[in-house]
Amino acid sequence: MQHLHDHDQGLAHDIQRINAQRAQRRRALGWLAAVTGVGTLTLVACGGGGGDSTVASSSSGGSSSSGGSTSSGSTSSSCSVIPEETNGPYPADGSNTANGSIANALTLSGILRSDIRSSFGGSTTTAGGVPLTVKLTLQNANGACADLSGYAIYIWHCDREGRYSMYSSGVTAENYLRGVQVTGSDGTATFTTVFPGCYSGRMPHIHIEVYASAATATSYTKALKTTQLAFPTDACNTVYNTASGYSASIANFARISFATDGVFSDGVTLEMSTVSGDVTNGYAAALTMAIAA
Repeated sequence: MQHLHDHDQGLAHDIQRINAQRAQRRRALGWLAAVTGVGTLTLVACGGGGGDSTVASSSSGGSSSSGGSTSSGSTSSSCSVIPEETNGPYPADGSNTANGSIANALTLSGILRSDIRSSFGGSTTTAGGVPLTVKLTLQNANGACADLSGYAIYIWHCDREGRYSMYSSGVTAENYLRGVQVTGSDGTATFTTVFPGCYSGRMPHIHIEVYASAATATSYTKALKTTQLAFPTDACNTVYNTASGYSASIANFARISFATDGVFSDGVTLEMSTVSGDVTNGYAAALTMAIAA
């Protein structure tokens, strides 16, 4: 993994580069307006769990205390805080080691991206699998469930073979299926990835960490929420039994259920995504998450 770090300058470098690009675009648009007038492995189970809790919201939709901003796009007056879950053994968020050194993809230049299918830095390997778009909407349970903009969301998950990049045998030199996106004014962050496989002992899932901003998304110690996204069983069955590359998931999925899963057994309602699509054209998964901001 060392070679991945040699050419990386960190998330701060990404933010500086993106801000410079935005400024350049604004200057170009201003010039245009002046001229024309015209004013987005088989692995061990992760373990852990967390109960569903409901937070009675206030009527105020002001700025959150955690560093992001709150908009009034949501009309609900109360919502349930998504459960806190384990980040598992393969988070690459600075909380553990891989190959003898601290594993932290959050410090790598290139981690701020929407398409997470390929590795970046020292490798360009692309994870195979059925295309999947993941749309996450972040809301403030302490602010009338208003959409939270400017927050950073880090997601990671296993590939179709059940392996985690940076950790699992065969993919320790990869960092694919990991990425950070900042929520827009509507509180959403969208990722392009692949449908995850099912490894022994866990229901298919995606790990999620929420940060107050892109600038603070550098270590697990600054995460405001750590949770997981679940998938409906019918979509999993369809993918595993009809798409190529998922053969190992068939038997693993047959041996597990939400009732026996070490994370989801205490309740999965608030973590269950809405999934649409098909194997040929790809799938879209959506989840609305509320945090006590």
